[in-house]
Amino acid sequence: MQKIVFYICYPLLYLIACLPFWALYILSDFFYFILLLSGYRKKVVVKNLTNSFPEKTSKEITILYKQYYSYLCDLVLETLKTLRMSEKETKERCVFHHPEWLTRLSNENRSIVIVMGHYGNWEWAGPSFTLNTNYQLVVAYLPLTNPYFEKMTSRMRTKFGTQISPAASILKTMVANRKKLTATALIADQTAWAEQAYWTTFLNQDTAVFTGPEKLAIKFDYPIVFMNVKRTKRGHYEIFPELLFEFPKETTEGQITEKFTNRLEEEIRSNPATWLWSHKRWKYSRSGARI
Repeated sequence: MQKIVFYICYPLLYLIACLPFWALYILSDFFYFILLLSGYRKKVVVKNLTNSFPEKTSKEITILYKQYYSYLCDLVLETLKTLRMSEKETKERCVFHHPEWLTRLSNENRSIVIVMGHYGNWEWAGPSFTLNTNYQLVVAYLPLTNPYFEKMTSRMRTKFGTQISPAASILKTMVANRKKLTATALIADQTAWAEQAYWTTFLNQDTAVFTGPEKLAIKFDYPIVFMNVKRTKRGHYEIFPELLFEFPKETTEGQITEKFTNRLEEEIRSNPATWLWSHKRWKYSRSGARI
C-alpha cells in the first residue's frame, strides 16, 4: 500500500518541483486558502501563539496565525522544489554569510556541532552550508515511516553532498567521523521527554529542551554554532552562523542549552511567522504528565 501511495503522489510532487518560482508561489497562495478553510491545527497554532505572546491582542494573534499558514505553504513547496534546484539557485536563494572564525576553525581542522531550530527554511540551509564551506555536513534526522518517501527525501537532502544520519545513530556516526572535518547539525526545538530534558523558560512557557547538542559538543569538545536562517523576502533566505562556545568543555551544565534557547527565542520574536507553530511543542509538565 505504501508503494502504491508513493507512485500515485510522486508524479504530482515532481511536477510541482518543476514549476518556476513565480508559479510555485501562486500555487502556494491557493494552498494557503485551502489550509485556512480546513482549519488545520488551528487550535494548536492559536494556543501556542497566545501562550507565547500574552501581550498581543486576539486580533494580532489572528494576523500571526494567518501569516504562519502562508509561510507554511511556502515552506512545504520550497522543500519540494529542492528536487529540481540547481547549485546556482541554491546559493542565490539561500545566501550563506561565511564568518572569519569559521574559516579559521576549518583551517585548524576543527569539527563543529551546529544547533538550530525549525525557523526559516532549515531544509535549504543544509545544501547552502555544504556548497559554501569545506565541512562535511552531517544532519541528524528522523526517518519517515514510508520507505519510498524516505528514499525521496533522503535524495533531496543529500544531492549536493550533505550526509544524513538517523538521530538515534548520531553518536556512532560522530565517532566514526572523528578523523574527518565535519559539521554535525541537530535541530533541537522539538518536544523533549520531561525526565531527559533541561527545563527553562522559552517563549513565556515552562519548556523541556533536548540536551543532545550540549552533551555531544562537550563529549567531543567541538565548537558549538548556532545557525540563524533569516527570511529576507519570499523565497529568499540568508544564513548567519554564530559561534556560541568555542570550547564547550569549559562551560557549566545547561549553559550551552540555555544560550541556544535564548538565541532562538530572540529570532522567533523578531519574525514569529517563520517558526513551526503547528508543532505540539509543549506536551509535558516537569512531572512528565501530558498537558
